[in-house]
Amino acid sequence: MLKSLFVFGVLGVLLIPAQCDRISVCVEDDNDLRVDCLIPPKPNKIATYEFSWSIGSKESLINTNVSGLSVDGQFKDKSYVEELDPQGYRMTLTGFTDNLPHNTTYMCKMSSEVASINVEREQLVPCSAMFLKSSCSWIVCLLLFFYQTHS
Repeated sequence: MLKSLFVFGVLGVLLIPAQCDRISVCVEDDNDLRVDCLIPPKPNKIATYEFSWSIGSKESLINTNVSGLSVDGQFKDKSYVEELDPQGYRMTLTGFTDNLPHNTTYMCKMSSEVASINVEREQLVPCSAMFLKSSCSWIVCLLLFFYQTHS
């Protein structure tokens, strides 16, 4: 019993932070770039979003629904945003996978809250692999459950 509590405690400490990614970047099967921003909306506020990337010290706005802000010209009509249920937004950037900079910081801002991630071009993963990454903690917990019930 004590051994099981220790194992579950250690795994909980290791796995819970992995589930808290508020931004993820991946490449879809059609080579479009996808950025998921999972910042929960603020109650009683209109949901606003901004997606941008930063290369060195230059930040470029890719897509936004904030009035008064303008998208960088190279991204005009190259991206679209959809709302994720129950929270967050997904931005898809078409036609840029082959021209991605080497080292890029991707950022999303939702209702004044910012999330960012630094990604090197060679480290971009297929979006189909993102499911495995996010579900690994559940698989480990399920395996531990079966181990515990059969021992």
